[in-house]
Amino acid sequence: MKLNFLKTRTSNQLKKNKAVRKSTDYKKAETVGILFSVEDRKKHDDIKEFIHKLQQDGKKVQVLEFLPEKKENYEFMFDFFTLKDVSFWGKIESAKTLKFSETAFDYLFCLDTKLNPMISYVLARSKSKCRVGKYFENAEQLFEFMIDSHGGTKGLIDGMYKYTQQLN
Repeated sequence: MKLNFLKTRTSNQLKKNKAVRKSTDYKKAETVGILFSVEDRKKHDDIKEFIHKLQQDGKKVQVLEFLPEKKENYEFMFDFFTLKDVSFWGKIESAKTLKFSETAFDYLFCLDTKLNPMISYVLARSKSKCRVGKYFENAEQLFEFMIDSHGGTKGLIDGMYKYTQQLN
């Protein structure tokens, strides 16, 4: 039931979010957000490698993960939120999640190969200048830049990195 309310809130956020969207020259970008759902150790390691690459490029990186039930939070390295952080009425009550969505990152990378309502809501609330994610049919409102990727998380990360570096 609360996921239905969350979907309604997501739709409302998309309509009322007036954040200024634009793609920044990758070389000039300073802040990067990474948003993803926890799946397995391989995805966790791929994301750590991506973060390291971005930091080597001089980017300040902030990470938020959605931790589904019965999934392991590897190394407890990143801020996270769970379904328990959503009220019955579909309102996210996690201060860290709300702060993350209010941050105007130059780029916000969504590293999920399947969208879920929790991640969609954060994307809809996001004040990021350029939200980058996998191509999902009917999800055009959630992203400014979508990558058509079929290579799992690693392929998605590689595509995002390759194409955002070319933006100027």
